[in-house]
Amino acid sequence: MTTINHRCAVLGKPIAHSLSPVLHNAAYRALGLDDWEYTKHEVGEDDLAGFLAALDPSWRGLSLTMPLKQTIQPYGTPSNLWARELGVANTAVLDWSDARPDSPTIKLYNTDVIGIQLAFDCACSTYGIVAPDTRQGHAVVIGNGNTASSAVAACTMMPEIGHITVIARNPDKNPSLRPLAEKFLRHGNALRTIDITDIETVLHAFATADIVINTIPGRAADPLADLLSESHAAPRADARLLDVVYDPRPTKLMTAWRSRGGVAIGGEEMLLYQALIQVLLMTGVWDGDPPSDADERLQDITTDDDQLEIAMRQALEEAL
Repeated sequence: MTTINHRCAVLGKPIAHSLSPVLHNAAYRALGLDDWEYTKHEVGEDDLAGFLAALDPSWRGLSLTMPLKQTIQPYGTPSNLWARELGVANTAVLDWSDARPDSPTIKLYNTDVIGIQLAFDCACSTYGIVAPDTRQGHAVVIGNGNTASSAVAACTMMPEIGHITVIARNPDKNPSLRPLAEKFLRHGNALRTIDITDIETVLHAFATADIVINTIPGRAADPLADLLSESHAAPRADARLLDVVYDPRPTKLMTAWRSRGGVAIGGEEMLLYQALIQVLLMTGVWDGDPPSDADERLQDITTDDDQLEIAMRQALEEAL
């Protein structure tokens, strides 16, 4: 029996549904890391300090899901652009080399933003879509919670996008989204918010969007799917929808979008790419540099990198 010398895990509450162990353990097998193991642990906000205190030097990395993406902040140092800008981290890399024996240095990363960006890039490659580098395009984000912050950040990294519309039930709930968009798109009025009940404006936003990202969970977007199906509005042929939900698969919104001629991407794509970057960081395949340039770095992938993505994708498909 192989001795486990390196441990990683995903933490959150609830956590039983998480597919992260499937992805990470498939990556370890593809990399030949037989003494690495990735598990999942139900850890709430009040449990995090105790869990971290109990770790030993075999622990190399943690994935954070709800409700811990902000709770982890006091325990580590934000180490890439979006972990710093958003104050939200889904990845912790543990370094015991310069630390006290019972306490590692913790570097925090946000790989959700790059996961969204790479999911769109993969779709463009698959469907032969060439996104112009004009900053004239329009992005729509549905929802305004923490995931919406990552979605808005990802939109600002896409060279075709110059304007963002956020559709939400409480449009003023997250006032940080507008300054975020204006900072990185570098102009005023870069982001507007509209009420989800404003049917005419919502349909116009869909019809003029280059990309749409749904961040609201479960079946909460089903009424928008019905609205789209029952209307005469239609997305452009190259308009891409990413629904971060992957259960049910496809979602009702994805089905409606495709029926109207648009390209729809499931949330499993974001899940795959954010996990891929986590693996590269936690195992040290990447040197710990901020992965804000992940898209560029993965464009020129080696055969080994390609096989890693293929192995993770295959494992995910089998699990879904």
